[in-house]
Amino acid sequence: QVQLVESGGGFVQAGGSLRLSCAASGRTSYSSMGWFRQAPGKERESVAGISWSGGNTYYSDSVKGRFTISRDVAKNTLYLQMNSLKPEDTAVYYCALESRTIWSAHKDRMDYWGKGTLVTVSS
Repeated sequence: QVQLVESGGGFVQAGGSLRLSCAASGRTSYSSMGWFRQAPGKERESVAGISWSGGNTYYSDSVKGRFTISRDVAKNTLYLQMNSLKPEDTAVYYCALESRTIWSAHKDRMDYWGKGTLVTVSS
């Protein structure tokens, strides 16, 4: 069993930065991890992902160049550094774990989810 707990969400003005963290417990070895987000009235979408080795990363086109995903295996923690935030980044951000070494970015393939952390970006 795996538990994922997100933190770091909050309120920020457009152009600002936030860093999200996801603390994982349980069997996370050889699993990829990533972030999804869901805005009100919209479907949950993949934002960023990282392979088990950390050698492969994935970003959606909407965040590429602004967000950076990283993973501290020793601390069993996933991070998402979000810079140049825009109002359209406002959403609940979810940490997810996929029991495969490579991130697929498909929400239906995720094996575990956190409860989410809210990010609000004002214009």
